[in-house]
Amino acid sequence: MDLDLSSFRREFPVLERKTYLNSGSYCALSNSVKEAIDRYMHDRLLVGANWDVWVTKSEAVRRAMAEVLRATPDEIAVTASASAGINALASALSFTQRRNKVVISDFEFPTNAQIWHAQEPRGARVVHASVAADGYIPLEQFEKLIDEETLLVAITHVCFRNGARLDIPGVVRLAHAKGATVLLDCYQSVGALTVDVRALDVDFAVGGMLKYLLGTAGIGFLYVKSELIPSLTPTHSGWFAQADVAAMNIFANHPSPTARRFEAGTPPVVNCFAAEAGLKLILAVGTDIIERRVQQLTRRCMDRLEDVGFPSVTPRQDERRGPMVCIQSTNSIALYTRLMERDIVTSHRNDNLRATFHFYNTDEDTDVLIAAMVENRAHLR
Repeated sequence: MDLDLSSFRREFPVLERKTYLNSGSYCALSNSVKEAIDRYMHDRLLVGANWDVWVTKSEAVRRAMAEVLRATPDEIAVTASASAGINALASALSFTQRRNKVVISDFEFPTNAQIWHAQEPRGARVVHASVAADGYIPLEQFEKLIDEETLLVAITHVCFRNGARLDIPGVVRLAHAKGATVLLDCYQSVGALTVDVRALDVDFAVGGMLKYLLGTAGIGFLYVKSELIPSLTPTHSGWFAQADVAAMNIFANHPSPTARRFEAGTPPVVNCFAAEAGLKLILAVGTDIIERRVQQLTRRCMDRLEDVGFPSVTPRQDERRGPMVCIQSTNSIALYTRLMERDIVTSHRNDNLRATFHFYNTDEDTDVLIAAMVENRAHLR
């Protein structure tokens, strides 16, 4: 199947006015997502509390997210954020004297690292896989740390600062060989890359809908492998985490037999409308097709940067790269601002300017970015 880029680009009005290379912070808004939010507002004004429809939307998000991840709906919790999902999982874990180690990496987004360090008073021992001289974290760094005392390896798929993609299958093999489980933070990859939880064999995965899944903020997901669910009872809970939501039982906690036990209170209703519409777009195109397109775009961008003398700090190998290309800057805030003045929307972290690509981007978007880089070479290293 070939992408009809022009027809999909028309779904995103901002692309008519901006060179939008910021999906890694907040995706471009599609017409279908806006219309979904408008439908919610129309319902609110005419009906008021349309509870049955709201619950149905939450379940629709669960089913669509399961399809994106190649999981089953019973393995998906619909959460308020990636942080909420990680916190719910952390509350279900016991850090025993025999197994108390949590292995993370120096590529993590703050949330993943902070939540696991917050478990230290509960007995967790958190260790970091560090960056090697070439700026990457090779498998050997994880091999040194993962042992029989490791309870969990909690790692990012793609680093939010430099776009590097970790060797997840390799880490999973190391962890499972020592009896440890693996949590994958795929916020910076899912929707732009194929994240097949079965093929990767991860035990848990978290993310949210505001980046490459084309939805909005305030809604996320937690995947839990089905065979692990019965052994994990979160203390971070709520009425939607119960086996029977309608029971309204105030005398006991009866967690759902599914991953819904990792949810909490009332679903993020309006965000469910937006998230469902975004997920439908992703599924309509297909993540395998999207991944191939994103790889082509990022490779071309890196080649063009080499041509003008400003190589990216993002790894060039396809298997080590996600949808992000990062360029070192002497003043990333000033460079970001100059690009915004030219209607080029990017983002920045530390000393890196970040250009993040999705299937709706084109080769012309890269050419516009490169031309702006050449004009602003004073801000580049």
